[in-house]
Amino acid sequence: MNPEEEKPVYTCNEYRQEMILLALRRRLQQPDLAEEERQRLTGEIARLEKAIGF
Repeated sequence: MNPEEEKPVYTCNEYRQEMILLALRRRLQQPDLAEEERQRLTGEIARLEKAIGF
């Protein structure tokens, strides 16, 4: 493999962000979630997706 063809490094921080995102999405699926909490989670998910680059 040429040095120019190196794979991107997947860091612990990226993994952590993805796990947080999964947990937030899972929590958003709860049927008994208050509307205020649902809005907060939606905003946090959008912020995190933007930071990750989704």
